[in-house]
Amino acid sequence: MSLNLYDTSTRTVREFVPVEPGRVSMYLCGATVQAPPHIGHIRSGVNFDVLRRWLMRQGYDVTFCRNVTDLDDKIIRVAAQEDVPWFVVSERNQRAFTWAYDQLGCLPPTVEPRAMGHVPEMVELMRRLIDKGHAYASGGDVYFDVVSYADRYGKLSNQKLENMRAAADTDTDSLKHDPRDFAMWKGAKPGEPTWPTPWGRGRPGWHLECSAMATKYLGGTFDIHGGGVDLIFPHHENEIAQSQAAGDGFARYWLHNGMLKLGGEKMSKSLGNSLLIPDMLRKVRAVELRYYLVAAHYRSAIDYSDEALQEAAAGYRRIEGFVTRAAEVIHDVDAAAPLPQAFVDAMEDDLNVSQALAVVHEVVREGNVALAQGNKEQVARLLAETQNMLDVLGLDPRSPQWRTTGDSGLREVVDALVAVALEQRQAARARKDYAAADAIRDQLAAAGIVVEDTPQGPRWELAQ
Repeated sequence: MSLNLYDTSTRTVREFVPVEPGRVSMYLCGATVQAPPHIGHIRSGVNFDVLRRWLMRQGYDVTFCRNVTDLDDKIIRVAAQEDVPWFVVSERNQRAFTWAYDQLGCLPPTVEPRAMGHVPEMVELMRRLIDKGHAYASGGDVYFDVVSYADRYGKLSNQKLENMRAAADTDTDSLKHDPRDFAMWKGAKPGEPTWPTPWGRGRPGWHLECSAMATKYLGGTFDIHGGGVDLIFPHHENEIAQSQAAGDGFARYWLHNGMLKLGGEKMSKSLGNSLLIPDMLRKVRAVELRYYLVAAHYRSAIDYSDEALQEAAAGYRRIEGFVTRAAEVIHDVDAAAPLPQAFVDAMEDDLNVSQALAVVHEVVREGNVALAQGNKEQVARLLAETQNMLDVLGLDPRSPQWRTTGDSGLREVVDALVAVALEQRQAARARKDYAAADAIRDQLAAAGIVVEDTPQGPRWELAQ
């Protein structure tokens, strides 16, 4: 079976065939850094991290470009409210996003370009579009002429041009040939940062940057463009128009992840329903939060609740419990062991992680039976399968990733403290003071720590 992906541009599941055999080029619309990230922002990063890991597991050399929008109208407004330069707001929140991606186990991008570092490429793209008659300068602004591209504009979002409303992206609509034309460049305004262009000083519009950066790092035609479904229109629609009207093939597959909602509404800072990453990591460990975010199919919407989060955390701990117990018996895991075919089929079917996790849990159930029966050969095989599947999903509890993040550091502290208590319990048992040994065990249980006596000695885990 080959990888099949749902392509928004055709609204069909298509077999994935890269531009260049053995290599994949992928662009993800990253953060607009006017505020720190909530879990809705990070879901996109985690979902596309799983796709990247799967492609790498299948032997592809992946170039992954994830941009940063470090200047836009929202950032300018926040900077004005705080009376600081725009770059102070951008830098602060960019660091918060990087920290969050790292905490949730996302592999670093191959390249992470910032929009304001690519103004020359944007100017060159506008020049190409003006020369081809698809854009025009007006009063210091530069606009894309959607009527000039009418036969294709709206295909991604499945709209017709005659049914579209005004772009509503500037307060200078009087300068437009058509109210549906969108701004690629905004003329200078007092108090705003500006850059020089042949058409006057100003700053980029939102859509221009991604077209310029994607083609700079991935070429005129590349494989995959990703982002949230909220970006389909107007952002991704406008990216396609700019790039293809200029003569570039642009992205061959368009993938969009579903939204994360709270009480049925899209999670947003303006609605006051943001769940910021540091707050979430006080509820569950980072690896458990990642499990929660990847467990649903990437195209489905998630309606957040604390109950669902805790259920996901408990589900992950069941997997982790098997891996931990099995690793006490099996010390060398075969990292090259084949993945279960059912897992492969699920991942190849439009990255069906929910079905893939069902396979993981089934293998874990078999592994627990093998452990109880003392079948080391079976345990070794099932442990290798489990860890290899979890590695694809970025969820292997024995990965160095989860031993270096902040919550893992806390785990190490707790581990050391519990070890002291268990040593005292063992000493009490050695001197046959069973009442003291039982009291220590009860105290640990009251703190949410379950102790299990095994042939290899006592081990502990958090109560589920």
